[in-house]
Amino acid sequence: MAEPEELGEVRDELPADLDRGFVGAYKFPDNSRRRITGALCFAAGVWAATAALAADTDAVLLNQGVVAGGVLLALFGLYQFAAGRRFAVNENEALVAAVADVGFAVGHASAQLGWRGWMSRPTWRVLVYSAEDPPKRRGLVLVDALNGAVLEKWLEDNPETWISTSPDDEG
Repeated sequence: MAEPEELGEVRDELPADLDRGFVGAYKFPDNSRRRITGALCFAAGVWAATAALAADTDAVLLNQGVVAGGVLLALFGLYQFAAGRRFAVNENEALVAAVADVGFAVGHASAQLGWRGWMSRPTWRVLVYSAEDPPKRRGLVLVDALNGAVLEKWLEDNPETWISTSPDDEG
C-alpha cells in the first residue's frame, strides 16, 4: 500500500465526467410530466387489449391475460394523466407562505416536494427554524402546491442542543 507521501498532493474534487458545472437556480421539474407517462401507458394498454381481442381464440401469445393486462395498463394511464396536475406554487412561494403562517421570524428554511392522498396531490413540506442563534423554535409546514394553501403545521420548541455560532456569545 502506498504511503501518503508517495501519492503526492491528494485533492478531494469531483471527477470531470461527473461535474456538470451547474451554476444558477435549480428549477424543480413540474408534476405535469406524469401526463406523458399516462398517455403512453393508456395507448399501450388500449393497443394490447385491442390486439388480444382481435386475435383468434386459439392464439398463444395474445390471450385473455393480455386483455386484462391491457385494461389495467390503460386504467393506470388514466390515473397518471389525472394525477399529473401542473404546479401553481413553486418552492420559493411555498417558503413565503410557510413563513407567513408560523408566527415567528424564520432564519433557515428548506422545502421538499411530496405527494398526499390517492390522487397524489403535490405538497411542499417546508422545514423552518427561528432566526435566533441557536434557533429556539422549529416547525414543519405543509403547503399545497396547487393553490398555495397551508394544509397543516407542526410547531415546537427546538429540543436539539446546538453549539452557538454567534461571535458575541460568551459561554
